Amino acid sequence: MTLSVVKPQEVRRDLIARREIALLDLREEDPFAKGHPLFASQLPLSRLEVEILDRVPRHGAKIVLYDDGEGLVAPAAERLAALGYTNVHALAGGLAGWRAAGYELFQDVNSYSKAFGELVEARRHTPSLPAQEVQARIDAQADQVILDARRFEEYAVMSIPGGISTPGAELVLRARELAPDPSTTIIVNCAGRTRSLIGAQSLVNAGLPNPVFALRNGTIGWTLAQQTLEHGQDRKFPEVRDQTLAEARSRARDVAYRAGVRRLDAAGLADLGKDGDRTLYRFDVRTPEEYTTGHIPGFRSAPGGQLVQETDVFAPVRGGRIVLADDLGPRADMTASWLAQLGWEVYVLDGGFKGGLETGAWTPRLPVLPAVEALSPEDLAQAIADEAVVVIDLAPSSRHRKAHVPGAWFAIRAQLPEALDRLPKDRAFVLTSTDGVLAALAAPELEDLTDRSVRVLAGGTEAWIAAGRAVEGGLTRAANAPTDIYKRPYEGTDNAAEAMQAYLDWEFGLVEQLARDGTHGFYVI
Repeated sequence: MTLSVVKPQEVRRDLIARREIALLDLREEDPFAKGHPLFASQLPLSRLEVEILDRVPRHGAKIVLYDDGEGLVAPAAERLAALGYTNVHALAGGLAGWRAAGYELFQDVNSYSKAFGELVEARRHTPSLPAQEVQARIDAQADQVILDARRFEEYAVMSIPGGISTPGAELVLRARELAPDPSTTIIVNCAGRTRSLIGAQSLVNAGLPNPVFALRNGTIGWTLAQQTLEHGQDRKFPEVRDQTLAEARSRARDVAYRAGVRRLDAAGLADLGKDGDRTLYRFDVRTPEEYTTGHIPGFRSAPGGQLVQETDVFAPVRGGRIVLADDLGPRADMTASWLAQLGWEVYVLDGGFKGGLETGAWTPRLPVLPAVEALSPEDLAQAIADEAVVVIDLAPSSRHRKAHVPGAWFAIRAQLPEALDRLPKDRAFVLTSTDGVLAALAAPELEDLTDRSVRVLAGGTEAWIAAGRAVEGGLTRAANAPTDIYKRPYEGTDNAAEAMQAYLDWEFGLVEQLARDGTHGFYVI
């Protein structure tokens, strides 16, 4: 197919004018994290079909694809055309073309949200305390609460001693329950800086009477200070009472008003939904548990703190519209206030939770999967025992490390041609993935590359485990390097001090880089 090409200058003009555009980086996460345009969203060719329908919901949205010379753009464009996308382009020169135009490249992931957090601190001088001072306050049993603004799963891995899991969007709603005495100091932390800063500034913006501080540099700063973290904690925020709920609603709505957030009812939402020329994202910003018990049809689960942190993941179409839902109110108002400052046209839905709700966890929309020959876990186990097959696992390397079919090789879907050179010869292939979806999509591609039989494990590795079959851990058989996952220096417990310090140094320089880039359009209330 013939693919139109757009110059970096046109992309930049679209971003500055806030015209709709999804700038999609087709590489795996690790090379993406080494350098990309500010508003690029990483959507690897390997996972294109399983993510695109939710991340770019309007088929007429302008999509610009790029890679760094790996040959990913043409197959991606073909897949998008097959899914009905009609406004797809290639970035002239790819990443090298962007660099040659003299434009900035940003490192890490969720870069524009992190840069915005640094801008907030620079503009508002968000109060913070160093790790050593917070430790001294803990030792002195000072009147304080430490609120961890990350996802609960991150908190459970490592946390500040005594910290309570209170994900970002919950802070204004729950803080007065946790610190009812105005003299109690509130300290907000995350792993690095962004969610600490945004969380603390949320409480400041909402006018809480308590002294509020961010933990400077989060658990990274704590670790660099050679202080001890807790592991496996399960302390969570409490339920909110009517009195504190009313106070939180008033405070959060005032912040949203100051940020220019608009409100609409169900009729207004329906009206926006009729606009076929604009992308519309619908996000439920409550906790995943609340979402599961009952949510408005058509709304995706996107807990507010993570939505602000990972806006590029949830909403790649820069210039689109966002509508937020929350049955209590403050979480949507506070999340919307930050998205508005990030340059989004954002609305809060009033009401909508009274009837006709759906239950269950959010699941991605998927295209029709190809018909492929499948093996049951029992049949695959026998084939493995007979040494008749080579099992290829296309799950993320992080999932593969935790548990995979014994003897399975790790591979990346978009790199199957390279993987073939490293795989055992003269045996049939069986593809698996976490739930079997990626395996089904990849099976026809592998058939085109080889004359060997290609089948899939029905239901993927999840079905294998559900059938009671044994699994292995680790990454001992890798047909491709595990570049699908960027090793974050602020997650986990085995990061080198040099990597953590380098990450902090990078964050400190983001405000100046934003100024050089000149496309962001952020403002800070």
